[in-house]
Amino acid sequence: MTRTTLLHSCACLALSLTATTAFAQSEAGASDAANQPADIVVTGSARAERRFDVSYAVNSLSQAEIQKLAPASMADLLGKLPGIQVEPTGGEVQNITRVRGIPTDGGYAYFQQDGLPLFHEGDGYFFRAADLQRYDLMDARMETVRGGPAPIYASQAAAIVNNITVSGGEVSKGKAQLTLGTTGLYRLDLMQSGKLGDRTYYAIGGFIRYNDGYRDNGFPNDKGGQIRANIKHDFDNGSIKITANYLNDHNVFYLPIPIADPRNPGTSLNPYINYFSGTMNSPALRNVNISYLDASGARETLHRDLGNGRHMQFGNLGIQYDGDFNGWIVSAKAGFTKGKLSFDAFYSTTNPVDGTTFANSYLGAARTAFGAGVDHIGYAIAGTNGQTAYNPGADSGLVMQGQYRAVESSFYSGQADFSLTHKFETGIGAHDVKVGLYASAYGETLFSVYQNYMVQVKGKPATLDMVAYSANNSVLGYVTDNGALNDASTLSQGNVDAKMYAVYANDTWTIAKGLRVDAGIRHEGYTFDGYALLTSTANLGNASTLADDATRRFNGSIQPHKLSPQITNWTVGANYDITRNFGGYVRASHLEIPPTATVAASVDPVILTTKANQFEAGLKASFGRSYLYLTGFYTKFNPYNASFVAFNPTTGRNDQSVPFYGDVVVKGVEMDGALHIAGGLSVAGSLTVQSPKYQNLTNTSGADPSQVNGRQIIREPKLFGNIRPNYAFDMGGNHVEVYGTYSYTSKRYVDFFNQTALPAYGMFGVGLTATRGTWQFQAVGDNITNAHGLTEGNTRTDILSGQGTANAIYGRPLFGRNFRFILSKSW
Repeated sequence: MTRTTLLHSCACLALSLTATTAFAQSEAGASDAANQPADIVVTGSARAERRFDVSYAVNSLSQAEIQKLAPASMADLLGKLPGIQVEPTGGEVQNITRVRGIPTDGGYAYFQQDGLPLFHEGDGYFFRAADLQRYDLMDARMETVRGGPAPIYASQAAAIVNNITVSGGEVSKGKAQLTLGTTGLYRLDLMQSGKLGDRTYYAIGGFIRYNDGYRDNGFPNDKGGQIRANIKHDFDNGSIKITANYLNDHNVFYLPIPIADPRNPGTSLNPYINYFSGTMNSPALRNVNISYLDASGARETLHRDLGNGRHMQFGNLGIQYDGDFNGWIVSAKAGFTKGKLSFDAFYSTTNPVDGTTFANSYLGAARTAFGAGVDHIGYAIAGTNGQTAYNPGADSGLVMQGQYRAVESSFYSGQADFSLTHKFETGIGAHDVKVGLYASAYGETLFSVYQNYMVQVKGKPATLDMVAYSANNSVLGYVTDNGALNDASTLSQGNVDAKMYAVYANDTWTIAKGLRVDAGIRHEGYTFDGYALLTSTANLGNASTLADDATRRFNGSIQPHKLSPQITNWTVGANYDITRNFGGYVRASHLEIPPTATVAASVDPVILTTKANQFEAGLKASFGRSYLYLTGFYTKFNPYNASFVAFNPTTGRNDQSVPFYGDVVVKGVEMDGALHIAGGLSVAGSLTVQSPKYQNLTNTSGADPSQVNGRQIIREPKLFGNIRPNYAFDMGGNHVEVYGTYSYTSKRYVDFFNQTALPAYGMFGVGLTATRGTWQFQAVGDNITNAHGLTEGNTRTDILSGQGTANAIYGRPLFGRNFRFILSKSW
């Protein structure tokens, strides 16, 4: 299916829905309210409201709807929603999410659980707040607000993703769910809820999971689990709930792979590193030694295992209170999170290179170090003392570099929110006013060390030594150190403690039936107190190798940072519902994003408060199971921080920032619709058409940004969406649903200058669900045609100048065809 076909299909859906809803209005009128879906949202508003009644773009997905979508990750789930473009190719966590073209890897999407974050900021050190939330049977529903009042009800938020958890009730309920997948996936989900005593209830659940993975690492990709529980007590006028979370999970990270020979881009590398199953992750990197000098000059050696992956451990305790005191709604929430991250990954760096040419480039340095007797540089399997020779010419003729990253971080985050809501009746309508105070104290320790390796251009590559041989093939020395081309090439350590407060208020003024105006404001103050350890160059003194001649070491100096940013956000909107089925709204918002706390634990950071003005206008129609929401949006960032950290192929360093900042403009339209056609036949879909562009960029390090202005924002498509047909019927006492998905993403670019494109792609998915009583069986298939599609590019080296080709030859491909089978029992 082409882009034109997708547009045509979505247009037909919109036109059909318009016709259907017009007919329904004449038949049903306002009395049809009883047939409206129970689509109630609490995120972004003073109190619970129908989705149709609010003046902003919001989606609410129930547990049953999410299970039907059967997402492979949180990013995969968010990608089904309008206005949210994702790159879900990194594995289960740490994927890319962009909201309405906002050019950040997280899209300023703020994640909450029951209205409160688990970590205050959207990004921690090598983790995202989204990584702390893993979907399981303890999630009753997920609400997603895009734009609108998000900057008022959360910090650093252009969007809010709020997971509402299950609470117990008078009737005991439970569910067990077993998932098996063709990727070697085994997962068990459990949930039980019920009554503990008089008006006291409980819920507990979680998951345990093992997955070999979509790509063949040579070791398991995902292993671990999560448990969550709560106890709730109801009062005559409210309730109190105590919650607990614990997560202990390992997730190996997939990084980009080369897909074509840079010497001849028409030559595929698929015979060596398979497009769908290949990865640079390798068992050869399960026993990595990284040495560096500490501030006293003592040698420190780390022993790392790539199989550790992204090991996230954290616990959270929380308490929530809600009470109604004669129309005064009091809400108080607090939580504390403490955790640690241990992260190992093998990152892509430069394009593959001709093995002979690359080896010859080190011949001069080898002769200087090991004498004029060095005749040639050859390759050998690392760790064999140069005796197991490797000839790249017997394979692709290429070799490549990769960067092993070892990261350690501990973090904490305490957060609390208190709000008071009351509706005031006046002579010209009612004012529903909410005022609140939010505060957080949080911090992180930061440590990372990178080491660059030479590897084969193969799936699960062997690490390679570059050996200085004499004319009779005697070993005279090494360019590498057991496969490492640059020992400890990047080194950093720091610490930051932060405190912040926010005061906010929102007034929803109902002027007349169907006509509402609302306005909100939020002011935040921050204090960051941190430091970073400074580094310099050191030779570790191993005369047999060049790899340790220019390592990084801590030199005993510290760079302290104290920052106190202040920001103010506001929003104004108006909503007019012509009937209970047709309406529209307009809204303007101002968003300010302070620098993250980690800048205070970094060396020479680029410090900038990002500011954006957002405007949106929406039309909405809702009739029973059919609905259509159209939202036009315009966002201008001024300034926007587009700075990035670049890889230096000469030194192997990856800690020096390239500063870019200026204006970014994104305008577009998003559509979210569903049409119940007849009987059990329905179709749903979302479509976003946008124009994301850079404007007036400035660079302070000598680069010329003038040619960037007007270019399409890196990795942002102009069109993306999905169509989801569904047919439900009863057969032999079973309720059966058969459904499909087609998703499309248009062309993107890897670089500022739009020199290298990521071509458009589309892929199909299928599913079947059969329910009999309390039993349910589900089969889901993703990318069933093995469609090719490339995401990300190679961000360490291609952001400025591309990859030297018109279409990308390095990136993260879509996962190949895979299936999941889910059996569940409810009680």
